[in-house]
Amino acid sequence: MSCPVGVLAPGFLDRSTLVTFAQRAERLGFDSLWIVEDCFLNGGIAQAATVLASTERITVGIGLLPAGARNPAFAAMEVATLAGFHPGRLVVSVGHGMPDWMRQVGAWPASPLTLLGEYLAALRALLAGERVTVSGRHVRLDGVRLAAPPARPPLVLGGVRGPRSLALSGREADGTLLAEPVSVEYLAAARERIAAEGDHPLIAYTVAAVDEDPAVARDHARDGLKLVGQPDWAPHLAPLPFADGIAALRRRCGSAEEFARALPDDWVDHLSVSGTPEHGRERVRVLHEAGADRLVMIPAGPDPLAALESLGRLN
Repeated sequence: MSCPVGVLAPGFLDRSTLVTFAQRAERLGFDSLWIVEDCFLNGGIAQAATVLASTERITVGIGLLPAGARNPAFAAMEVATLAGFHPGRLVVSVGHGMPDWMRQVGAWPASPLTLLGEYLAALRALLAGERVTVSGRHVRLDGVRLAAPPARPPLVLGGVRGPRSLALSGREADGTLLAEPVSVEYLAAARERIAAEGDHPLIAYTVAAVDEDPAVARDHARDGLKLVGQPDWAPHLAPLPFADGIAALRRRCGSAEEFARALPDDWVDHLSVSGTPEHGRERVRVLHEAGADRLVMIPAGPDPLAALESLGRLN
């Protein structure tokens, strides 16, 4: 069975370019298009609404909504509206958000894990049409029920990285969304930590670039990997056979750009889908067999639309 392949839209696109990107992704045969909500760029829900209204068939994933940014009842209203207007075409993920950004806006909770667990449970119950009363540490709802819950509630994923958060996603979410970079080792570790009973899809972001010249593709992928080695990415790197080497390289480099330029070719290949189209398709197969139910390509390169066209050769 082949692996469904989606693509991520950069969060900085203006409306016209976002619509063009989404329509082209649909034409190129990608099964899904994913929206990010990075501070302080375009909002995730507004982007998703624009893409859903501008396309016909492609699934739209929101990856991800930070739990500390919205009351779960109001998030449920927005998600339910999108799912009702576009049945069967929406997937939504919720995560902690980037700690520095969330602290910057005063929305980093005293217990991020507790908030995420309470939030996922409440959001899923509301989208299922339940009347929800909960008095948690962070989430408090008193007899809240959506007036128009979606007939087909979207999957609600946990967008998480670390061991305890992965285990939480396995208990409280419909599936899990993994940030980049993904590797065979990290997928195996994530599956073990999630330990979900029954069906629990695992969607994985991956930096991606293809070109007939593999050196060109790797150079584009390097730029997409420049943040690897910073503390937030530690869970992705810990299972790797060259984890100590990455840490040492990052310590030696004075900037993320210098770090990216110094990444050896084999590390780039291990942490991305890059190279010729044939190599890219083989890498997709390997990651699918390692546990990814769907891969979401993050287009690497200076021109997002050109990168998207190149990645279309993977389909």
